Amino acid sequence: MILKMASLLHIMAVFQQRFSFRLSIAFCYIFLTWFSVSYVNCIGEVVYAVNCGGSAHTDLNGVHYQSDKLSFGTPSDYGKNLQIGRVAPADQILYQTERYHTADFGYSIPIKDEGDFVLVLKFCEVYFRGSKLKVFDVRLNHNLVVVKDLDIYDQVGYGIAHDEYIPFKIQNGQLKVGSKSTPFTGHLFVEFIKSYYDNPKINAFVIFKGNVEDVPRLQPLEQHEEEQREAEFEEELPKDKKNRKTSGPKVKDPYELDDGSYFYPFIIAVGLFIPTLLCLCKL
Repeated sequence: MILKMASLLHIMAVFQQRFSFRLSIAFCYIFLTWFSVSYVNCIGEVVYAVNCGGSAHTDLNGVHYQSDKLSFGTPSDYGKNLQIGRVAPADQILYQTERYHTADFGYSIPIKDEGDFVLVLKFCEVYFRGSKLKVFDVRLNHNLVVVKDLDIYDQVGYGIAHDEYIPFKIQNGQLKVGSKSTPFTGHLFVEFIKSYYDNPKINAFVIFKGNVEDVPRLQPLEQHEEEQREAEFEEELPKDKKNRKTSGPKVKDPYELDDGSYFYPFIIAVGLFIPTLLCLCKL
């Protein structure tokens, strides 16, 4: 964001030297509009998305997940009894429904373009309450193991969302994941491999065209755990302490400014102030 603001100041100075002042102001507003759009809509192009075991859903990022039409395996909405951690209530349905199978199973996704992509696999353990009870692998196009020995409970616990991000490239008839590659003939086959520990499953998945940086992320697990502890502490407080009013204004969180999104209004304000100041100097 700082680099974009510096670019704006430099370009405005050039416009002041070569063009009229009104034109430089107009350019400033165009630049700010572009900045706003590029800052907010920072996700890659959606290639394919499925809400496994469930109905169609459009999430808060505007990603449309189609309903699950796979003809084998077992769809389940057992997780609808839970409040899923790390995800907004409106999008919990993506982690409450799932498809599992007693053997290997997978989804075949047509991809016509070449380039960089990211496969996001969405999981949530809604049944088992311990490690080493459900463990499985994820493989692409029968040859490339991209997730090994996935134990969802061991990763995040019970009823908590967990995403796996798998960047891959399609180029010259080859599917490449890291240093490994396999022939690609127009379809990406995402396969969930059964192990000795129960059955493989998937809650939802989406493929973006772009890089990992273009993909929306879940709330950090540490932040979720901190919120859980605060909620539990609040429940343990006596009622008189819960309802007690504090004196003076609420103290701001000193870590709030770590989030770059709080600088966004400030940058916009500075961007609008500069042409106004230049205009006053002309008077």
